[in-house]
Amino acid sequence: MHRTYVWDPVVRLFHWSLAAGFAANALVTDPEGNLHEYIGYAVAALIGIRVIWGLIGSRHARFSSFPPDAGAAAGQLSDIATGRIRRHPGHSPLGALMIYNLLLTITGIALTGYLMTTNMFWGIEWPEELHEALVSWAEISIVLHVAAVLFESRRTKVNLARAMVTGYKERPEASRESP
Repeated sequence: MHRTYVWDPVVRLFHWSLAAGFAANALVTDPEGNLHEYIGYAVAALIGIRVIWGLIGSRHARFSSFPPDAGAAAGQLSDIATGRIRRHPGHSPLGALMIYNLLLTITGIALTGYLMTTNMFWGIEWPEELHEALVSWAEISIVLHVAAVLFESRRTKVNLARAMVTGYKERPEASRESP
């Protein structure tokens, strides 16, 4: 096995804190309660920290190391369809698209949640409707994300969930690495 340090503590803490905050607000808290609002502010702060870290953080944390690339994502889908295995040291192209999707979606959830607390948008329906639609989209995306992590972990023989806990990706020695 080839062991590579990939996910720094900021990325890992962000990932699991965001997951916990989203799950708490989606599944546990009262949407009308103060706790829901406070967790929403914490999630928004997490997104802000991640954006900053995406600009100045460690190599694999930087957005420049995983730009959104539809062509590369199509290539990864082709690899999956043909059984070709390429192990990526950081985010895979499809993983990168999911990250951008979730960052933008959860930012939209935080923004619309905030709008609902302002006098300007008090009682107006579209922020709440958009907020609920974005939460639904995030839930669908999270299910797809978890399914893809499980699928790709099995397919590539790289335990991606463990890597997000330990920070280290362990890949078979004879693997073909993408740049």
